[in-house]
Amino acid sequence: MTFDNHDERIKYYELMLERKTLADIPAFPLPDGYRFVFYKSGDRDAWIEIEKSAKEFKSYEAGLKSWNEYYGGKDDELVKRMVFIETDSGEKVATATAFYDIYGRDKSGAGWLHWVAVKRDYQGKGLSKPLIAHTLEVMRSLGYSHAKIPTQTTTWVACKVYLDFDFTPIPQNAERNRDGWRIVKALTNHPALSEFDPAEPNEILEENIKGT
Repeated sequence: MTFDNHDERIKYYELMLERKTLADIPAFPLPDGYRFVFYKSGDRDAWIEIEKSAKEFKSYEAGLKSWNEYYGGKDDELVKRMVFIETDSGEKVATATAFYDIYGRDKSGAGWLHWVAVKRDYQGKGLSKPLIAHTLEVMRSLGYSHAKIPTQTTTWVACKVYLDFDFTPIPQNAERNRDGWRIVKALTNHPALSEFDPAEPNEILEENIKGT
């Protein structure tokens, strides 16, 4: 069985990764025809459209709910934290945000990489690594020395990219959601996950999928 890069058939586990330093961020130039821009007032719906296209949301309303939870009333911060990739024609096709734990539970002082997404039609065009590298540089310029990323097993392809950037599972999360990391190991065989045994095929799918 092959899996999509945002596949709800995969058993869901919350995953957390960290990069202990923001020094030596690898450089990935944007392909020709694209540029980085920061958020400006009125870009909310462009953000929702990108996330919806990337299958983060099933509807505009769901996207609006998350926007309000994470970013509502924070325009003054977003203009220096939320990054878009834009085509030469002005279409916003990818986004990520150099942010923080909005709930205030993380006392480590880490920057949090939020809502990394590329529009479906633009996936596979070499945009995700330049986007992440650029956003981590933005995070470093804001004074953060290390970073965290919340993700999940259903977005295992994105998880692989984070591992490529020398992010590693946070130990507490690796212990609590070990089976989730075993799923990622099975799907990616990433060398950074050498401590995990790969999940068996019947451990990857949601129960309702297995029974069909």
